[in-house]
Amino acid sequence: MSLSMYQASIPAFVQMLSNLSAIMDKAEAHARSSEIDPEVLLSYRLAPDMLPFVRQVQIAADLAKGAAARLTGVEVPKHHDTEKSFADLKARLAKTAAFVQSFKPTDIDGSEDREINLTLGEHTMSFKGQPYLVHFVMPNFYFHCTTAYDILRHCGVKLGKRDFIGTI
Repeated sequence: MSLSMYQASIPAFVQMLSNLSAIMDKAEAHARSSEIDPEVLLSYRLAPDMLPFVRQVQIAADLAKGAAARLTGVEVPKHHDTEKSFADLKARLAKTAAFVQSFKPTDIDGSEDREINLTLGEHTMSFKGQPYLVHFVMPNFYFHCTTAYDILRHCGVKLGKRDFIGTI
């Protein structure tokens, strides 16, 4: 039995977006109980050349919605990156989860050979659907989810592996 493009993408996106939302609940509670301004957590970065927490979450959401859209051949919804609070970020994750869940397996399965052209800054990247999902989207998606988790963990939010993985 093989793993379909839908099975390899949508359930993973939905689970991790939900997990990020739950992690942010813990971060908000931590900020309140520790009397930390939530802005400190939202703007924290692990290294000077890394993006802050808020961008890690935005990019994870962008990767999920972008992959679902590109694999189905629909226009990628635009988000304006204006989130300034945990509530704003959670709303973005919920909107993204609703978007990716709007696709059925028949919308995505069979996209293995779809031509995907992606412009990042000055660079254009071309992929077939399966390598795009497996070798570009999923590693990047998990990188940004993990980095968001790591930022909060580093800031003292009580998180463990089960928070990252969630319930399966």
